[in-house]
Amino acid sequence: MKTIYKNVNILNGTKDMVLQKNMMLTVENGIIVSIEEAKDTTENNVIGLQGRFLIPGLINLHIHTPGTGFPKKKEADSTKLAKLVMSNKFLQQVGKAICRNALKTELLSGTTTVRTVGGLGNFDSQLRDEINRGRTVGPRVLSSDRAVTIPGGHMEGSVAYGAKSIEEFEHFIEENAKANVDWIKLMITGGVLDAKVRGEPGELRMNSQQVKACCDKAHNLGLKVCAHVESPKGIVMALENGVDTIEHGAAMNEEIIELFKKSNAVLVCTISPAIPLAKFDPAVSKASEIVLYNSEVLLEGILAGTRKCLENSITVGLGTDSVCPFITHYDMWRELEYFHKMVGVSRNFALHTGTLINASILGIEDETGSIEVGKSADFIVVEENPLTHGFSTIRKPYLVHFKDQQYLQPKVKKNDICERELDKYLATL
Repeated sequence: MKTIYKNVNILNGTKDMVLQKNMMLTVENGIIVSIEEAKDTTENNVIGLQGRFLIPGLINLHIHTPGTGFPKKKEADSTKLAKLVMSNKFLQQVGKAICRNALKTELLSGTTTVRTVGGLGNFDSQLRDEINRGRTVGPRVLSSDRAVTIPGGHMEGSVAYGAKSIEEFEHFIEENAKANVDWIKLMITGGVLDAKVRGEPGELRMNSQQVKACCDKAHNLGLKVCAHVESPKGIVMALENGVDTIEHGAAMNEEIIELFKKSNAVLVCTISPAIPLAKFDPAVSKASEIVLYNSEVLLEGILAGTRKCLENSITVGLGTDSVCPFITHYDMWRELEYFHKMVGVSRNFALHTGTLINASILGIEDETGSIEVGKSADFIVVEENPLTHGFSTIRKPYLVHFKDQQYLQPKVKKNDICERELDKYLATL
């Protein structure tokens, strides 16, 4: 089937993008087959876009599907909840439905590709396959399913498995590979919510031998490795032992920069999850004093480390870390705006990063990430130019198009508290 989108202004997502005014884009069988200046046509199925703006679908490199990110009156024990969900087939179907809804929300909010980095069982890979077969609505998914760490490590017992030996680490990775995961996720350090010491949000949990064994096994199976790391020591350990992408990050010195260059690794910047815990009123965030302090350390470290990587031509990608507190599945646009305002890059570069650079990190830049002939028709149509009016114009897309499916004025369930508090903070930047 052929569809023509006419009278639209295009920002194509490439590094040197310029606004292409009054264009016509033709999609056939889910592929962009032509991009040209608008003209009269006798073709059927022509959709006039009246001067709206078309950009590539966003790509979110860091999400967890089990949950919404909505604040709760009382935080549940994630380990106990995960065990309950996985305890019988009925509750597994309930849990899988939550993950399915998360992926649908990502797509309808304009994120057409996601990488999942720690989930329940093999739900993410199963849902990826359902989406690919057209059985459920969702974005392109690159999955890692459950992460691996040590007993007592970050998120162990919920979205991560705790391995007790090198053999167990290797066996777990083999089992994930049998589920046809796209990536392997390690939890090398702790995080702000499980830190025991003030000023140490990224306490080392895994050791060098464990990290190397995991990376060697994954690479031998043809899989790349992403790793939760929130301290300089953790980054050094990860890069010295084969990790491909550092998730979150920390402050960096010249030694770390040289390790990035030597290993050709990538930093995935996640500003969103640190903001509520570091910057919101504790009465709203419910952050303890130690969590608030460590979140400030983490946020400043992520920002400084990201700037240093960019200054040294090290590739940086973007992700939201949904579903941390207040971090939903519909707010990838905020990560781009934070990247622009808090790291100091141009909006052009932020959009380029959240689309084509993110696609290149996943190795799918020939398939998606920019509006170019021959690529998948993954795009968003919005009312205003996000490079001049800000990325908030993406929060209510006029149209989301993914492959051969289009969703006109899609609606997703939003949380009033999240919207209010995040907007309040954004207004201060």
